[in-house]
Amino acid sequence: MEPLTSRDASGPAPIALSDQPLAVALAGMASLAAAMGIGRFAFTPLLPMMLHDGVVTLAGGSWLATANYLGYLVGALACMALPWLAPRARQVWHAARLARWGLVATVLLTLGMALPLPATWPALRFAAGVASALVFLNVSVWCMVRLVALGQPALGGLIFCGPGLGIVLTGLSASAMVALQWPAAAGWAVFGVLSMGLCAAIWPVLHGVAQPPAANGAAHLSGDGLPGHGPWARTGLTLAYGLAGLGYIVTATFLPVIARAALPAGSPWPDLFWPLFGAGVALGAALSTRTPAGWDRRWLLTAAYVVQAAAIALSLVWPGPAGFALGSLLLGLPFTAITFYALQEARRVWPSAGDSFPGLLTAAYGIGQIAGPPMVAWMLHHTATQGEGFVYGLAVAAAALAVGAGLYAAMAWRWPLQKQPAR
Repeated sequence: MEPLTSRDASGPAPIALSDQPLAVALAGMASLAAAMGIGRFAFTPLLPMMLHDGVVTLAGGSWLATANYLGYLVGALACMALPWLAPRARQVWHAARLARWGLVATVLLTLGMALPLPATWPALRFAAGVASALVFLNVSVWCMVRLVALGQPALGGLIFCGPGLGIVLTGLSASAMVALQWPAAAGWAVFGVLSMGLCAAIWPVLHGVAQPPAANGAAHLSGDGLPGHGPWARTGLTLAYGLAGLGYIVTATFLPVIARAALPAGSPWPDLFWPLFGAGVALGAALSTRTPAGWDRRWLLTAAYVVQAAAIALSLVWPGPAGFALGSLLLGLPFTAITFYALQEARRVWPSAGDSFPGLLTAAYGIGQIAGPPMVAWMLHHTATQGEGFVYGLAVAAAALAVGAGLYAAMAWRWPLQKQPAR
């Protein structure tokens, strides 16, 4: 009788984590929680602490935010250009590997902000922006392609819960640190350690090339044959998505500062508005997974932009605890749903572009983000009071979202989806 092989003795080989749909979705969620919720947006709840410590001014904080958004733009452009400039290198530095290095950089750069070296902070925030773009784009592409290949594309919406959960975690943690009178440097150190723990959980899942699915099941992504209006549809999508970057960034960067300026001194509410925003982000991402596949994403994006514009307007007309709380929740609700729907629409109108067109969209979004903080800094400098400057900045942000909603509605009306023939 032949001896048992190791396979015979041990039974069937265990299924790799990268072949388990839920593990893939949760790894994507944790990746975006680290890269976006911490690497990018931890700055928002820590900015009031940095102002209190006297290590940065409000204008200086605006420029640190701008450095981060500029890095995000550079990272997005790099992801967009890499498949064209170095196709062979892209086979080696595939999406999972780029995301891993981006996560490692996020940990190191977050910890670096805890050092008392303010001259290095602009460079650190710039590099953190590059890293967050690498993680966001590559994790999104890798996970969504992997989930389609595994037959569970609806789980893709869970990935985009990550930024919201990260924002909730950092916001509540920062609130506790304020109560304990911790310095901002301690906050950066805690968040760096937290991102390290998330990376350790992600590492066993995020590896290997995400093989695209076979021709079956890919019909809903087709769109190379858009009759005549393909370039116009792509241009309109790019412009509208860029306006979303400008539309949300003023509130997302300065929400705790705006709330503290509007509410009485000593109010406990300002520390809770940012976690409420994050809760809305996570809830909206989870709800987006329930959206029927046949619904036109452009109409969904129109509605999402209108909700965000209304949320900003609410904080202007009702600048009290209830208005800020409801506005924060409504601002977050469509935040990552906008990204999820825009990436789906990008693959519909230009599937053969791979991750280059999503990279272009992210670059446009980054340009919108870059414009926001300097615009607010300029308004603060040229208005009589800080509150007046923020009012003007929020009004411009709401108007940008209204224009973006109009673009999507016009495209959906002018070029309605073609009904698929019955089979």
